[in-house]
Amino acid sequence: MVNRADLPAPERGLVITHFLTVRDVAVSRDFYAGILGGEVVLAENPAIVRVANSWIILNPGGGPTPDKPDIVLRPPEPGDPVSSFINVRVADIMAFYEAARAQGATFVTEPLDRKAEIRCYLRDPDGYLIEIGQATGMLRGVYADPSPS
Repeated sequence: MVNRADLPAPERGLVITHFLTVRDVAVSRDFYAGILGGEVVLAENPAIVRVANSWIILNPGGGPTPDKPDIVLRPPEPGDPVSSFINVRVADIMAFYEAARAQGATFVTEPLDRKAEIRCYLRDPDGYLIEIGQATGMLRGVYADPSPS
């Protein structure tokens, strides 16, 4: 029996989780438990990994269901545009970066100083984008340059 406190099941109010449609639940579950230091709460149907103060829910894709008619879930394909990503904030980005690389994580770039923060991105086994960032300049009132319009 799973402890209710380990599940995204609030007694009052709400919690926010992130659901990812994945190709291989076991591979994704191991990635989020290993790279992000998560705790596997449920192994499958769906897999739920508690990461820090949040939960990631992992399940294979599928066609429409009565509660989501005309909606098909599938993991991203290479080259798909990115419209959403997981944003992870860490206390020590270089320590996280080195530990994750040692576990086989694939980063888009090494951590880069963006004035307000140091950040980098990695991809999970299905290609989902994950931003890893450490607040630096923003703690002193220094922010990133505005995006060109």
